[in-house]
Amino acid sequence: MVAGTRSAWPILDGARAPAGPPVIEELLPLGVEHAEAFGDLAGAWLYAVEESAVAGAGPERRAEFATARHLARRALSRLEVAWAPLPAGPRRAPQWPAGVVGSITHCAGYRVAVVARRTEFAALGVDAEPNEPLPVTVLRRIATERELARVADLLVRRPEVRWDRLLFSVKESLYKACTPLAGQWPGYDRTDIVLDAAGPALTARLLPGPRPGPPPCGTFEGRWLVRRGLLLTAVLRPARPAPG
Repeated sequence: MVAGTRSAWPILDGARAPAGPPVIEELLPLGVEHAEAFGDLAGAWLYAVEESAVAGAGPERRAEFATARHLARRALSRLEVAWAPLPAGPRRAPQWPAGVVGSITHCAGYRVAVVARRTEFAALGVDAEPNEPLPVTVLRRIATERELARVADLLVRRPEVRWDRLLFSVKESLYKACTPLAGQWPGYDRTDIVLDAAGPALTARLLPGPRPGPPPCGTFEGRWLVRRGLLLTAVLRPARPAPG
């Protein structure tokens, strides 16, 4: 096949995405478009150029990947951007059309894509995770001492929210927003995440490194949400500072 043609293989033939009320839109400001599904979409397909990202993968991974690309194209259509291939870039993130920023996330039972025009937003990132405990070994690998102390306090105050997993989700969203903007990822230990216990506000800040100068990416504002057993986070950077 040539790069611009569809792949012909089926995606979990007969599967349907369970219906449900919108979730991610509660986190997103005007100007950010989205498409989400609570499962894999029957008949989702890939362009041939996208296939390399799932070469050798099993049917479940291929279905998940194809559904996410389908949702991304659906979200782009709401920006009046024509359907086109979205091949994986060097870090496996989608290569978005010129003039567009976007982010994709998926976890068990949920897939979502968000997009915006660069004239409105310089960067954005989203992530979805189950509202379940994060393995302690993972938490200690991705969190600073200050963040660990905050998580411990939040788990006492609001134990129904898995703040350890929420912290991980914010860092994943920050990774997706910062890396394309700065061309690098400073590392999970170079962040300072502040979560509002009352919700939904959060602040995600990149800390200065050993070299002189400001940290890459700086500070992002964001929001978090718990719905349907899921933790969802979004961070963004407007293209222009807000008035005042």
